[in-house]
Amino acid sequence: MKKTSPYFIIFFLLMETGLYSQKPVQKDNYTFLVQTEEGDLNKDKRDDKVVLTMDLKDETRPLTVQIFLTQPDHKQKLVVSSTKLIESEYPKDKNGQHNGNTIPDFIIEDGNLKMLTDIKSRKSRYEFRYKQNNFELIKISRVIWDGKNTTSETEIDLLTKTKVEFDQELGSDKILNKRVRKIKMDILPKIQNLSFSDLEKY
Repeated sequence: MKKTSPYFIIFFLLMETGLYSQKPVQKDNYTFLVQTEEGDLNKDKRDDKVVLTMDLKDETRPLTVQIFLTQPDHKQKLVVSSTKLIESEYPKDKNGQHNGNTIPDFIIEDGNLKMLTDIKSRKSRYEFRYKQNNFELIKISRVIWDGKNTTSETEIDLLTKTKVEFDQELGSDKILNKRVRKIKMDILPKIQNLSFSDLEKY
């Protein structure tokens, strides 16, 4: 009986591992344009661009966020591309059901990127600044309406490491039940490392 070379077995195993482990992401499938936003993100007086697209070929309808910075030669360079920041429209864990939330909206204001979300009737605003080739999360604001006369609001400043919570009656500037506490934050989170579930934890 002819013996099989051990080198052949190793080669075969490596080939099998390669075949089953490589699942390239088809970025070309993100062809449906959801939103574009332009504005100066790095204070060089050139308009940069944020592009939000959806993959219509994938039944979960995932979304990707891309940030392009305009270079001195006026060409746009892709610096951020994330498929984790926004939840798919039809997540796998919901068995074909819609996630029930609106697609986030992006705006560029005062040189910073802001993402507005409305998840389970809680409106949130996440603010990112560009620093040292990264977009860092620096502020979070949240508002929940009780359906009657009161809103509960949260202001998180990751730069000062403070979290402020308070209530407010509709039509009034008076702040009720104000609570202030310090939060632990050693490194500011970067947009490319954050997922939608990460954002909900703050």
